[in-house]
Amino acid sequence: MDRGGRQQQQQQHQQQQQRRGGNQGGGRRGTPRAGEERPKKEAILDLGKYRDQKVRVKFQGGREVIGVLKGYDQLMNLVLEEVKETLRDPEDENVLLDKTRDLGTVVVRGPLLLSLSPVDGSEVIDNPFIQQS
Repeated sequence: MDRGGRQQQQQQHQQQQQRRGGNQGGGRRGTPRAGEERPKKEAILDLGKYRDQKVRVKFQGGREVIGVLKGYDQLMNLVLEEVKETLRDPEDENVLLDKTRDLGTVVVRGPLLLSLSPVDGSEVIDNPFIQQS
């Protein structure tokens, strides 16, 4: 194919892409065009104030640990040191025992988190929605 025919074919292809709305943004979905900068995503929570402090982390599935927060990212992945897991009663998984298990340093995946709270400055209270007999 000669050079003129190739250029014409490329122009036709570009026109087809523009009509379809495709190939915008640098050729990759969601990628900014050349010269454009994407705004930096902010973290959901500012965990900086909890860095180097003991935090209680509860996971999906019921597990619960306490450790020192050493690092985190935008996806809420955490790095905890000196981690102790609070063990549950094997007969009733809703009951936490006074026993703990040392885990050392742990990397926690953000999608598995249910809650994160500081150990200092907070206290566990009875659930006000459960009627006690």
